[in-house]
Amino acid sequence: MSRYGVLIVDDSAFMRRAISLLFEKDPDFFIVGVARNGLEAIEKIKRFKPDVVTMDVEMPEMDGITALAYIMKHHPVAVVMLSTLTGEGAEATLTALQLGAVDFFPKSSLMKDPAEPALIDDFLLRVKTAASARLPLRNKVAAMKEAVEAQKKPGSSSVDLLIIGCSTGGPSAIQSILPRFMPDFPAGIVVVQHMPPGFTKPLADRFDTLCHLKVKEAEDGDVVRPGIIYVAPAGYQTLFQKTNAGTTRINIVEDESHLYKPSIDVTVQSASLIYRDRLLAVILTGMGTDGLRGCGEVKRQRGRVIVEAEESCIVYGMPKAVYEAGYADRQVSLPYMYQEILSLI
Repeated sequence: MSRYGVLIVDDSAFMRRAISLLFEKDPDFFIVGVARNGLEAIEKIKRFKPDVVTMDVEMPEMDGITALAYIMKHHPVAVVMLSTLTGEGAEATLTALQLGAVDFFPKSSLMKDPAEPALIDDFLLRVKTAASARLPLRNKVAAMKEAVEAQKKPGSSSVDLLIIGCSTGGPSAIQSILPRFMPDFPAGIVVVQHMPPGFTKPLADRFDTLCHLKVKEAEDGDVVRPGIIYVAPAGYQTLFQKTNAGTTRINIVEDESHLYKPSIDVTVQSASLIYRDRLLAVILTGMGTDGLRGCGEVKRQRGRVIVEAEESCIVYGMPKAVYEAGYADRQVSLPYMYQEILSLI
């Protein structure tokens, strides 16, 4: 059985001790060291070579974001950020994911005394997944390499809706795809990214500054239109409804029956019943099997499915489940995903 060496980085002695106790109770981990700030973290990563690092964002001398940028450039290692659920904390977390952090976890969940067993299990699973994950590809390099290529001009489109589903590693993956869509893209786009409440609106706002298309967090009653990228809001399910006017409207509903909110399965299954053979589902990096049932429905309705190939996935879980079930029409690595989407549209 693999054991993972962990470096804990936090300026709070209480948090360092609390997190250490969680890892000490799990035989899959051993603690290689602790650090109080980013400068200590860099030095101890070089010295101890941990498998995974948990890192706070706000620290003296050198904060977590500055340290992460240096670490990913000079000493790449899997990093799980501990974030706050404030607006500022969400922005810092998204920056960390963009810089190469594998995942993040709400710090407040670990500060409860006692912490909820389900949250502890989730935290440890995320850290294990990060420790065994592939580090993010240099997506910016791939995007720059292909940025000068001629954009394929869509003629008669065979797809009316594109749904992109992702989980662990998703923000960096979609950053290599979404900014490349041109204003004349002929289909609506919906992104379903597993995130806690409070993170999807900052994610949409950030991409709105990077993309040629308008990007917004989906709201109840939005009409699906080409030229807009809708990000499914965290904490709810995103469904679709045909209107009397012939348009398709987004319904945002509460749901306690599914593990993931938003759930890729729920959104894709709802879309399949309306768009049928004019739906394209893309499943990117993430752990688990969310998207499997939805893609099965896509194929029953004669729609199409693309999954990310193992070599570019941070976590080859969701794409693997869909591929091994025989639902994928294509399997391609991330640098070629945009062109593959265009080829099917």
